[in-house]
Amino acid sequence: MPRYALKIEYDGGPFAGWQRQAQGQASVQAAIEAALARLEPGPHTIAAAGRTDAGVHGTGQVAHCDLAKDWNPFRLSEALNWHLKPAPVAVVQAVRVADDFHARFSAIERRYTFRLVSRRAPVTHDRGRVWQVLNRLDVQAMRAAAAHLVGHHDFTTFRSTMCQAKSPVKSIDEIAIEDLPYPGGAEIRFHLRARSFLHNQVRSIVGTLERVGAGSWVPEDVQRALEARDRAACGPVCPPQGLYLTGVGYPADPFAS
Repeated sequence: MPRYALKIEYDGGPFAGWQRQAQGQASVQAAIEAALARLEPGPHTIAAAGRTDAGVHGTGQVAHCDLAKDWNPFRLSEALNWHLKPAPVAVVQAVRVADDFHARFSAIERRYTFRLVSRRAPVTHDRGRVWQVLNRLDVQAMRAAAAHLVGHHDFTTFRSTMCQAKSPVKSIDEIAIEDLPYPGGAEIRFHLRARSFLHNQVRSIVGTLERVGAGSWVPEDVQRALEARDRAACGPVCPPQGLYLTGVGYPADPFAS
Protein backbone atom coordinates (compact mmCIF):
# COMPACT_ATOMS: atom_id res chain seq x y z
CA MET A 1 0.00 0.00 0.00
CA PRO A 2 1.45 3.41 -0.92
CA ARG A 3 2.32 5.61 2.05
CA TYR A 4 1.81 9.38 2.04
CA ALA A 5 3.05 12.12 4.35
CA LEU A 6 0.69 15.03 4.93
CA LYS A 7 1.67 18.50 6.12
CA ILE A 8 -1.33 19.86 8.00
CA GLU A 9 -2.59 23.19 9.32
CA TYR A 10 -5.47 23.53 11.77
CA ASP A 11 -7.18 25.88 14.17
CA GLY A 12 -7.32 23.92 17.42
CA GLY A 13 -10.15 25.97 18.90
CA PRO A 14 -13.08 23.74 17.88
CA PHE A 15 -11.30 20.47 18.67
CA ALA A 16 -10.67 18.36 21.76
CA GLY A 17 -7.11 17.96 20.51
CA TRP A 18 -5.35 16.12 17.71
CA GLN A 19 -6.10 12.59 18.90
CA ARG A 20 -9.32 10.75 18.08
CA GLN A 21 -11.61 10.78 21.13
CA ALA A 22 -13.39 7.71 22.44
CA GLN A 23 -16.32 9.89 23.51
CA GLY A 24 -16.88 11.06 19.95
CA GLN A 25 -15.70 14.62 20.55
CA ALA A 26 -14.35 16.47 17.54
CA SER A 27 -10.65 15.95 16.88
CA VAL A 28 -8.30 16.83 14.05
CA GLN A 29 -7.33 13.20 13.54
CA ALA A 30 -10.96 12.10 13.23
CA ALA A 31 -11.69 14.88 10.73
CA ILE A 32 -8.84 13.78 8.44
CA GLU A 33 -9.67 10.10 8.80
CA ALA A 34 -13.29 10.84 7.85
CA ALA A 35 -12.07 12.70 4.76
CA LEU A 36 -9.87 9.74 3.82
CA ALA A 37 -12.88 7.44 4.15
CA ARG A 38 -14.65 9.55 1.52
CA LEU A 39 -11.81 8.79 -0.88
CA GLU A 40 -11.35 5.11 -0.12
CA PRO A 41 -13.82 2.91 1.81
CA GLY A 42 -12.93 1.32 5.10
CA PRO A 43 -11.57 2.64 8.39
CA HIS A 44 -8.40 4.72 8.27
CA THR A 45 -5.86 5.33 11.01
CA ILE A 46 -3.26 8.05 10.60
CA ALA A 47 -0.20 8.66 12.77
CA ALA A 48 1.03 12.16 13.61
CA ALA A 49 4.33 13.62 14.74
CA GLY A 50 2.73 15.19 17.84
CA ARG A 51 -0.56 14.85 19.69
CA THR A 52 -1.50 18.45 20.38
CA ASP A 53 -3.91 19.20 23.21
CA ALA A 54 -7.34 20.80 23.03
CA GLY A 55 -7.11 24.37 21.77
CA VAL A 56 -3.55 24.02 20.44
CA HIS A 57 -3.03 24.94 16.78
CA GLY A 58 -0.91 23.45 14.03
CA THR A 59 0.87 25.13 11.13
CA GLY A 60 3.38 22.36 10.45
CA GLN A 61 1.91 19.13 11.81
CA VAL A 62 2.94 15.99 9.92
CA ALA A 63 0.97 12.77 9.65
CA HIS A 64 1.19 9.72 7.43
CA CYS A 65 -1.43 7.41 5.96
CA ASP A 66 -1.50 4.23 3.88
CA LEU A 67 -3.88 4.07 0.92
CA ALA A 68 -4.84 1.33 -1.54
CA LYS A 69 -4.77 3.60 -4.59
CA ASP A 70 -1.62 5.10 -6.06
CA TRP A 71 -2.69 8.75 -5.71
CA ASN A 72 -1.07 11.72 -7.34
CA PRO A 73 0.00 13.65 -4.22
CA PHE A 74 -1.42 16.96 -5.44
CA ARG A 75 -4.76 15.34 -6.27
CA LEU A 76 -4.77 13.68 -2.87
CA SER A 77 -4.32 16.97 -1.04
CA GLU A 78 -6.98 18.64 -3.17
CA ALA A 79 -9.47 15.84 -2.56
CA LEU A 80 -8.82 15.80 1.18
CA ASN A 81 -9.27 19.55 1.45
CA TRP A 82 -12.57 19.31 -0.41
CA HIS A 83 -13.90 16.71 2.03
CA LEU A 84 -12.48 18.48 5.09
CA LYS A 85 -14.69 21.53 4.52
CA PRO A 86 -15.94 23.33 6.58
CA ALA A 87 -13.61 22.13 9.37
CA PRO A 88 -10.67 24.53 9.99
CA VAL A 89 -8.18 21.91 8.81
CA ALA A 90 -6.10 21.98 5.63
CA VAL A 91 -3.62 19.61 4.02
CA VAL A 92 -0.96 22.03 2.82
CA GLN A 93 1.08 19.37 1.03
CA ALA A 94 0.99 15.64 0.40
CA VAL A 95 3.98 13.59 -0.73
CA ARG A 96 4.67 9.92 -1.42
CA VAL A 97 7.14 8.51 1.10
CA ALA A 98 8.95 5.24 1.72
CA ASP A 99 7.09 2.43 3.44
CA ASP A 100 9.31 2.75 6.52
CA PHE A 101 8.62 6.46 6.99
CA HIS A 102 6.76 7.16 10.23
CA ALA A 103 5.51 10.65 11.05
CA ARG A 104 6.24 10.20 14.75
CA PHE A 105 9.11 7.74 15.05
CA SER A 106 11.13 9.05 12.09
CA ALA A 107 11.06 12.62 13.44
CA ILE A 108 14.24 14.05 14.91
CA GLU A 109 12.93 17.48 15.86
CA ARG A 110 9.72 19.28 16.83
CA ARG A 111 9.28 23.04 16.74
CA TYR A 112 6.68 24.98 18.68
CA THR A 113 5.85 28.67 18.81
CA PHE A 114 3.84 30.33 21.57
CA ARG A 115 2.23 33.71 20.86
CA LEU A 116 1.66 36.09 23.78
CA VAL A 117 0.16 39.57 23.36
CA SER A 118 0.58 42.22 26.05
CA ARG A 119 -1.84 45.12 25.80
CA ARG A 120 -4.75 46.64 27.74
CA ALA A 121 -7.36 46.52 24.98
CA PRO A 122 -8.92 43.11 24.26
CA VAL A 123 -7.60 41.34 21.17
CA THR A 124 -10.13 40.98 18.37
CA HIS A 125 -8.73 39.37 15.22
CA ASP A 126 -6.36 37.14 17.24
CA ARG A 127 -8.95 36.09 19.79
CA GLY A 128 -8.48 32.37 20.48
CA ARG A 129 -5.06 32.42 18.82
CA VAL A 130 -2.91 34.20 21.42
CA TRP A 131 -2.57 34.41 25.19
CA GLN A 132 -3.24 37.98 26.28
CA VAL A 133 -1.75 39.60 29.37
CA LEU A 134 -2.37 43.22 30.31
CA ASN A 135 1.07 44.48 31.29
CA ARG A 136 4.29 44.80 29.30
CA LEU A 137 6.86 42.09 30.05
CA ASP A 138 10.63 42.30 30.47
CA VAL A 139 11.86 40.32 27.48
CA GLN A 140 15.53 40.47 28.46
CA ALA A 141 14.75 38.94 31.85
CA MET A 142 12.77 36.14 30.18
CA ARG A 143 15.66 35.43 27.83
CA ALA A 144 18.03 35.18 30.78
CA ALA A 145 15.62 32.81 32.52
CA ALA A 146 15.12 30.68 29.39
CA ALA A 147 18.87 30.12 29.13
CA HIS A 148 18.69 27.98 32.28
CA LEU A 149 16.34 25.56 30.49
CA VAL A 150 18.32 25.00 27.31
CA GLY A 151 20.27 21.74 27.31
CA HIS A 152 19.86 18.27 28.79
CA HIS A 153 17.88 18.33 32.03
CA ASP A 154 15.40 16.51 34.22
CA PHE A 155 12.19 18.44 33.46
CA THR A 156 10.00 16.90 36.16
CA THR A 157 9.03 20.42 37.29
CA PHE A 158 7.83 21.33 33.80
CA ARG A 159 5.72 18.34 32.85
CA SER A 160 2.13 17.41 33.59
CA THR A 161 1.46 14.93 36.37
CA MET A 162 -0.46 12.96 33.72
CA CYS A 163 2.57 12.78 31.38
CA GLN A 164 3.10 9.22 30.18
CA ALA A 165 6.71 9.62 29.05
CA LYS A 166 9.02 7.00 30.54
CA SER A 167 11.59 9.62 31.59
CA PRO A 168 11.42 13.33 32.46
CA VAL A 169 14.92 13.83 31.04
CA LYS A 170 14.89 15.77 27.78
CA SER A 171 17.13 18.05 25.76
CA ILE A 172 15.88 21.46 24.65
CA ASP A 173 18.01 22.68 21.76
CA GLU A 174 16.72 26.25 21.59
CA ILE A 175 14.41 28.76 23.25
CA ALA A 176 14.31 31.99 21.26
CA ILE A 177 12.12 34.90 22.33
CA GLU A 178 11.01 37.58 19.84
CA ASP A 179 9.65 40.99 20.83
CA LEU A 180 7.41 42.23 18.03
CA PRO A 181 5.23 45.33 17.57
CA TYR A 182 1.49 44.84 18.01
CA PRO A 183 -1.25 47.48 17.79
CA GLY A 184 -1.60 49.06 21.22
CA GLY A 185 1.00 46.79 22.79
CA ALA A 186 3.53 44.10 21.92
CA GLU A 187 3.58 40.49 20.77
CA ILE A 188 6.12 38.14 22.29
CA ARG A 189 6.82 34.89 20.48
CA PHE A 190 8.53 31.99 22.20
CA HIS A 191 10.17 29.53 19.78
CA LEU A 192 11.16 26.16 21.25
CA ARG A 193 13.02 23.40 19.46
CA ALA A 194 13.75 19.86 20.68
CA ARG A 195 13.68 16.26 19.53
CA SER A 196 10.57 15.74 21.64
CA PHE A 197 8.65 17.40 24.46
CA LEU A 198 6.90 16.21 27.59
CA HIS A 199 3.17 16.67 28.10
CA ASN A 200 2.46 20.36 28.89
CA GLN A 201 6.20 21.13 28.88
CA VAL A 202 6.01 24.10 26.52
CA ARG A 203 3.02 25.67 28.26
CA SER A 204 4.64 25.13 31.66
CA ILE A 205 7.83 26.81 30.49
CA VAL A 206 6.06 29.78 28.89
CA GLY A 207 3.81 30.29 31.91
CA THR A 208 6.87 30.30 34.17
CA LEU A 209 8.81 32.68 31.92
CA GLU A 210 5.84 35.05 31.94
CA ARG A 211 6.19 35.30 35.72
CA VAL A 212 9.79 36.40 35.18
CA GLY A 213 8.73 38.95 32.57
CA ALA A 214 6.10 40.33 34.93
CA GLY A 215 8.67 40.74 37.72
CA SER A 216 7.17 38.15 40.07
CA TRP A 217 10.19 35.85 39.58
CA VAL A 218 13.84 36.56 38.85
CA PRO A 219 15.68 34.50 36.22
CA GLU A 220 17.51 32.48 38.87
CA ASP A 221 14.14 31.31 40.25
CA VAL A 222 13.67 29.34 37.04
CA GLN A 223 16.94 27.50 37.60
CA ARG A 224 15.89 26.72 41.16
CA ALA A 225 12.51 25.45 39.95
CA LEU A 226 14.23 23.20 37.40
CA GLU A 227 16.62 21.81 40.01
CA ALA A 228 13.75 21.15 42.43
CA ARG A 229 12.42 18.40 40.14
CA ASP A 230 9.03 19.03 41.70
CA ARG A 231 5.86 19.90 39.78
CA ALA A 232 4.81 22.16 42.66
CA ALA A 233 7.81 24.39 41.93
CA CYS A 234 6.54 25.23 38.43
CA GLY A 235 4.95 28.56 37.61
CA PRO A 236 1.41 28.74 36.19
CA VAL A 237 0.65 26.67 33.10
CA CYS A 238 -0.42 29.10 30.40
CA PRO A 239 -3.58 28.53 28.34
CA PRO A 240 -3.41 26.48 25.12
CA GLN A 241 -4.69 28.97 22.56
CA GLY A 242 -1.32 30.66 21.99
CA LEU A 243 0.52 27.42 21.21
CA TYR A 244 1.33 26.26 17.66
CA LEU A 245 3.12 23.16 16.40
CA THR A 246 5.04 24.88 13.63
CA GLY A 247 7.31 22.21 12.23
CA VAL A 248 8.74 18.70 12.37
CA GLY A 249 12.25 17.76 11.29
CA TYR A 250 13.32 14.51 9.63
CA PRO A 251 16.73 13.20 8.51
CA ALA A 252 15.60 14.00 4.96
CA ASP A 253 12.79 16.50 4.52
CA PRO A 254 9.98 14.63 2.74
CA PHE A 255 8.38 17.91 1.65
CA ALA A 256 11.47 19.42 0.03
CA SER A 257 10.75 20.25 -3.58
